[in-house]
Amino acid sequence: MAAGVERARASGARGRIAGLYAITREQADTRRLVREVEAALAGGARAVQYRSKSPDAALRRAQAEALAAVCRRALVPLIVNDDLELALAVGADGVHLGRGDGDIAAARERLGPHGLLGASCYARMDLAERAVAAGADHVAFGSVFPSPTKPDAVPAPLALFGEARARLPVPLVAIGGITPDNAAAVIEAGADALAVITAVFESPDITAAAALFRGHFERRKR
Repeated sequence: MAAGVERARASGARGRIAGLYAITREQADTRRLVREVEAALAGGARAVQYRSKSPDAALRRAQAEALAAVCRRALVPLIVNDDLELALAVGADGVHLGRGDGDIAAARERLGPHGLLGASCYARMDLAERAVAAGADHVAFGSVFPSPTKPDAVPAPLALFGEARARLPVPLVAIGGITPDNAAAVIEAGADALAVITAVFESPDITAAAALFRGHFERRKR
């Protein structure tokens, strides 16, 4: 495992996931999806993940292509959830894999050294260590709070981020039930990025909601 950790330390040139990591909600209307993502980017989202469970492969391809173009213009990475082939097909910046979504080492080989590769590690440090050793350049823990997207998710305590910070050389992503009201506590615990769906895309003002999250990161830098 030590070799994998050293590789992660040496791979900083791939870029870091940090700040507000906006994850799209299910949206059949591609134009509306694009508008929503553009609004989140205007508010300060630093990364976007396209997440869709639609069985319509053509729709997912069209939406991913549209978002890839939007994110390229904004100079913000687009990461595709759970679908390496789609990520490669549309020229996305990377892929995020959950448990059972594919082999991390194989994904790293397909993405090459510069692709972003995230892994869901739930509340388990052992999964995070294995993911980093296999080539993940950021790992996600959650659900840090009760989540409307995944109400049955296992809780991930905030203390896990402090432990991970001491043991892992990669950015840490927090996900699950994060809002502008509890974001500061998650950042203080050690999260580099906050992955958010509901509190951004279900907001009546997506740009303003994203800006609230951006403000928490800006205050941390002062």
